[in-house]
Order: sequence, then structure tokens, then C-alpha cells
Amino acid sequence: MSKREIDLVVISDVHLGTYGCHAKELLKYLKSIKPKTIILNGDIIDIWQFSKSYWPESHMKVLRRIMKNVSEGTSVYYLTGNHDEMLRKFCDLSFGTFHLANKLVLELDGRKAWFFHGDVFDVTMQHSKWLAKLGAIGYDTLILLNRLVNWILIKSGRQKMSFSQRIKARFKDAVKFINGFENIAAELAIDKGYEYVICGHIHQPEIRRIQGENGTTLYLNSGDWVESLTALEYNNGNWEIFRYKAENFNQILITDDGLTDLDDEDLNAKLDIKELLEKIRA
Repeated sequence: MSKREIDLVVISDVHLGTYGCHAKELLKYLKSIKPKTIILNGDIIDIWQFSKSYWPESHMKVLRRIMKNVSEGTSVYYLTGNHDEMLRKFCDLSFGTFHLANKLVLELDGRKAWFFHGDVFDVTMQHSKWLAKLGAIGYDTLILLNRLVNWILIKSGRQKMSFSQRIKARFKDAVKFINGFENIAAELAIDKGYEYVICGHIHQPEIRRIQGENGTTLYLNSGDWVESLTALEYNNGNWEIFRYKAENFNQILITDDGLTDLDDEDLNAKLDIKELLEKIRA
């Protein structure tokens, strides 16, 4: 399977270190593309729920794959979110083509694009962080239960279902929050003169032109790698939502992470991610 060349890829809300994370699927996707720029738009590592007792090899391989992109000269921007907000104290850190920041403005074919995670618009995050953290644990538990139910449904020949999507659809407040989030981001982007505003946080993949009082902007959201399994791709002046489908990646193996210059033991010695995350949380 030949790699697809892409100008820019946006990924967010991976939540490495949680049971809900689809790291194997993300790894297959990353191995299938050759991007010039990767933007990791927040909540890549879930430091809130990080535990040394749960850090699968597939989660480590995602970070190795990203490091391999850096070593090959790909520009990688890691923008902090609420679940990895502890990295904000290292904001503006750069080495080689890797950059850590809270937000980013890039010019794409003469048009300005504004990237940030979006948790600044979440009232719960701003005023009741303990409630947000409790909700994150509940969400992870819901995802685990959902996987069990889906396994039973598939075995019985029925279609899978999404608990969280049903909850969002049933409760008007959830829909209202998503619409409000998108409109606020768009209004700010219009005021700043940005053609594109790209967020994460709400796990809702979207590309939608929004009309404001003073103009329009294209609002985009990269979704997540917990349920939606989506990313944003920008190529030849066009934006698209990539949606992972297992049948398209059967030829890609995840046993080899493609590191030819470092073996696993050497790499783990250079990057003990578990120890690093424990120090950050301390």
C-alpha cells in the first residue's frame, strides 16, 4: 500500500493512556500517509487519567511514529488541550521540526488558519475542573461498556451502536453546547480575519462555513480517535474529513513501527514516556 502524500493533517483527542483510545487504528492511518505538516490539536496524551498500569505498546508506537515523522523532517506542532494541559508549562518548546504551543496560526495558500484545541470555550473546564475530570472517567467507562455491547451485537449479526452519540442526540443541552462552541469559535476567527478556524475538544468532526455579523469563516473540527476515528486533511487547497474504515487498512501491519535507526530498547532508553509523564504530573 503506497503512502498518500498530504500537505497537512490535523489530529486531536487521541487520549493515549485510556482504554477508549484506538491507538492501533491511528497507527495504521499514520503509516499510510506522508504529510508535510502534522498538527496534533490537543488531548493527544491523556495526562489526567494516565496510569503506569495501563500504557499499551500500541500507544507507545503512536508516539514513536510521530517521532519518526520529526526525524524525517516533517513539521509537527503539538498544541495543548485540557487533558494534556500540564504540558502548557513547556509552551513554546521547539527542537528540530517539533514545536509545542497552545495555539497556532499558519498561512495556507495565502489564507490564514487558526488552530487551537477549544477547551477555553468550555465553562465546565473554566469553573468546575474537578467535575470535568470526573466526567472524563465516566466517559472512558461508558466507552468500555459500549465496546462490550458492540462485541455482543456483532456476534449476533446486528449493527454497532454508539452510546455517547445517542446521548448527545437525545439531550438538547448537548446539541446546544456543540452549536454554541462552533459559533463562538467562528465569531472570534471572523473578528481576527482568519479564513479557517480548526478545533478539537468536542469529539465532533465537522467542516461547516459559518456566517457571522462581520463576515464568514470555515469552521473545522478534527473529531477524535475514541469513537469517530477521524482526522482533517488539507491538500491542494481543499479540506476533507478522513474517516477510518478497517477494511481499507488490512494490508498495514502494526508489528513494525518502521524505526530503522533505533531498535525498541534504544528508543525506550531515550524516551521513557511513563517516567516522563509521572514527572509532569508530580
